Amino acid sequence: MDKRHIFNFKTDISRINIPAKLNNPFGLSIPEIARIAANEFQDFISSESQGWKHDFRIQKGKMFGILVVQKEDCTYSYLGTVSGKLQGNTICDKFVPSTFDDSIDDFFINRGMTELTEIGNQIKKAKKPSEISLLIENRKQKSFALQQRLFENYQFLNFSGIEKNVLQIFESSSHGNPPAAAGECAAPKLLQYAFKNRLKPIALAEFWWGNSIKNQEREHKLFYPACKNKCRPILEYMLDDVELFNQASAVCE
Repeated sequence: MDKRHIFNFKTDISRINIPAKLNNPFGLSIPEIARIAANEFQDFISSESQGWKHDFRIQKGKMFGILVVQKEDCTYSYLGTVSGKLQGNTICDKFVPSTFDDSIDDFFINRGMTELTEIGNQIKKAKKPSEISLLIENRKQKSFALQQRLFENYQFLNFSGIEKNVLQIFESSSHGNPPAAAGECAAPKLLQYAFKNRLKPIALAEFWWGNSIKNQEREHKLFYPACKNKCRPILEYMLDDVELFNQASAVCE
């Protein structure tokens, strides 16, 4: 476990009620300790983002998330991360990283994206309709194959230690094929890190940071439930045995 990803509370939480079980990621109720962690994390974002290439005053905002966890020594801390990626490949070392390692198979994702870009350039230069049609179909097939390979490398654990990739998880659900970026939302990344490092999930919260999106669907600093089309199958799989996790974790008085 990388200690850089652990945020220690600055606020005195000794009198704060600690939830007995993890709150519903799709519900609207946010435990007090999660609100405290989110406020502290927002202060961190406000300070750190001044050096990022993602300008939240101009560019569209992002969803962020925190997960309050109990460590093996029975103390409480929290994890934090962003949903998806920041503009300009900005990386914050304090954020829980993606479950996907882009260096896998000699950076196959980077090579694949470069190849798609090259095909796109060929389409722009092509003059014959038949040639353009072939190139478009080629790009479509390669794009689909790359996306499938990407999903195969997004691995998630449940408490029982069973690991499944995004394709396997969605195949077992009623949601059909996974949408683009499935597995990159904050909640699955945070829970994956907790399970992998034997941290007990206590409370989860996700909030919007920055400019709103169309029709004011998101507002700065407000909390929102986990998304259903990308996250529900993954979170349902990961949290299926969360009660067993709670029972197996050390009881701290």
